[in-house]
Amino acid sequence: MSREEDLDALSLKLFVILSRAYRSISDYVSEDMKRYGLNPSEFMVLELLYHKGDQPIQKIGKKVLLASGSMTYVIDKLEAKRLLKRKLYPEDRRVVYAAITAEGKKLMDEIFPQHRAAIETLFEEWTSEQKEAVIELLKRTGRKVLDRKQ
Repeated sequence: MSREEDLDALSLKLFVILSRAYRSISDYVSEDMKRYGLNPSEFMVLELLYHKGDQPIQKIGKKVLLASGSMTYVIDKLEAKRLLKRKLYPEDRRVVYAAITAEGKKLMDEIFPQHRAAIETLFEEWTSEQKEAVIELLKRTGRKVLDRKQ
C-alpha cells in the first residue's frame, strides 16, 4: 500500500471512530438530560437561556442546532412546564423572545452542576492540552466543511 493509500485508510478509520464516539457520547448525554425530565432539545434551549439570557425565538434553533419547525414545539413544552416564557420587547414588537422563568432558573441551578459533572467524567482522562488540541482540530475540520459548502 502506498503512503497516500495509508493516509486515506487512516482518514476513513478516523471518520468511523469519530462517528461512533459521537454517537456514544450523544446517547450518554441524552440519558443524563432525561434524568431531569427534559428531552435533549428542551435541555439545550433551557441551558442557552440560563447562560446567555433572553433570546429571540427565531435565533435559538440555530444556536442549539434545532430545526426551525421543532422550535415552536420545544418552546411550547417548556412554557407549559413553566420553565420559560415568551416576551415581546417594545423596541421591536415583531420579535418574540424566550426568557427563562424563576422556576427554570431554579431547576438549572440544581441540575446543571450535575450535568456538567457527568460530561466532565467523559473526558477526565484527557489533559487540558489534549482537550484544547482536539477542540482546535475539530473546529478546523468544521470550518473546512463550511467553506466547501459555500
